Amino acid sequence: MTTINIHGLIGEARFNRFHAGMLFWACFIITFDMYDLVVYGSVLPVLIEDWSLSPVQAGAIGSYGFFGMMVGAVLFGILADRFGRRRILAASVVLFSIATALCGFAPEPVTFSALRLLAGLGIGGILPTLIAMLTDYAPKGMANTMVAVVMCFFSVGGILAALVAMNLIPALGWQSVYRVAVIPLLFLPFMLKYFLDSPAMLLEKGRIDDLRSALAKVVPSAELPADAQFEGVHEKEPGSPVGALFTNRRALGTIMIWVAFFMCLLMINGVTTWLPNLMVKAGYALGSSLTFMIVLNVGAIVGTLVLGRLADRWGVKRVLVPMYVISAISLALLGLGNNMAVLLLLVAVTGACTMGAQNISYAFVSQYYPSFMRSTAIGLASGVGRMGAIVGPLFGGVLLTLGLPVQMNFIFFALPGVVAGLAFLFVPLARKRGRDGSAADDGPATKDPVAAAS
Repeated sequence: MTTINIHGLIGEARFNRFHAGMLFWACFIITFDMYDLVVYGSVLPVLIEDWSLSPVQAGAIGSYGFFGMMVGAVLFGILADRFGRRRILAASVVLFSIATALCGFAPEPVTFSALRLLAGLGIGGILPTLIAMLTDYAPKGMANTMVAVVMCFFSVGGILAALVAMNLIPALGWQSVYRVAVIPLLFLPFMLKYFLDSPAMLLEKGRIDDLRSALAKVVPSAELPADAQFEGVHEKEPGSPVGALFTNRRALGTIMIWVAFFMCLLMINGVTTWLPNLMVKAGYALGSSLTFMIVLNVGAIVGTLVLGRLADRWGVKRVLVPMYVISAISLALLGLGNNMAVLLLLVAVTGACTMGAQNISYAFVSQYYPSFMRSTAIGLASGVGRMGAIVGPLFGGVLLTLGLPVQMNFIFFALPGVVAGLAFLFVPLARKRGRDGSAADDGPATKDPVAAAS
């Protein structure tokens, strides 16, 4: 009888056509995921005029999507580990596509707001399931890079929303930009062949034929005899995946990860919301301050790709901790500089070390926990992070009302980066030996060798 180690088999796979297809559709979904989230900002001026919205009403409508996203990340992350990632990922795509498209038919603000909340739920469910799936089936040494590539398409989605709005609103009205969101639904049948449940779930549920099919896609050259026995995945622990976040020596790591996510997203959303305003207060023209925002996002894309590759080589934690510290230093220095070239460099570094590091943090979480609880872990970390994202703009508003010097505002925005770096520093890791004899960070510090390999 042949025994096949699932984890080892997938790890030794070469990047092939299936991986490329999975990566392509993941990028496609993330593009529209972000499009659906940010397109509200593109149509807001028109909605304010058409529906006579006050600034408070307009802000409240915008917040419904973010609130739904926070709830959806937690809810669908938990459901994905219970009912399967393929099913929940498909349901999330259907929900955010239909709800967003229906926004284009909303006759008044109440209906529109309810649809934005539903769309947010679906949007929130995408990231936990998608990143967990990529991590489950990525070849050894490529998980961080694949996640990094996908996360860059958040920026692509934001650009797409702006371009679509610029071209469609004048010709077809604001409703048309929401109806574009039906496109992912049309392509869902083509995506489904690349959506796979985790090997751990397939083995636990006795879906051996589905497991064989998945492994054959990931490793086409693998020999899978009819009498083969499968092993090498972490068995599901007693209790719920939520409770498992705090058992088997994971409690400290879980709490520190949540602190880091909260602080980093507080810093990111605070900076992206208030950076143009702060630079205007520092004496720069509005056009120049908007240039800083473009550079910040370009830095984020480059940083995500570079940090993803470095994380695959050196370990995620070794990359994240110094990057958060560097982000804090660059942010603090922003308030002191007056040379445009130096300021642009600092802004680019800030984007790379805040947004880029946060993007890689999702890859860290997906590899830190065993497969059976991976979507739950990502969903809850993302949900806690979204709380920080909501607090960030408010934090900046409070700082500005205090009338502090511009330099002090940047220093206060830098402090969460220091806290995030310290939090990741205290996340305990197991140590294992790679095939080349080198040591590598991998998973929580646990006595269970299978958990350390998951």
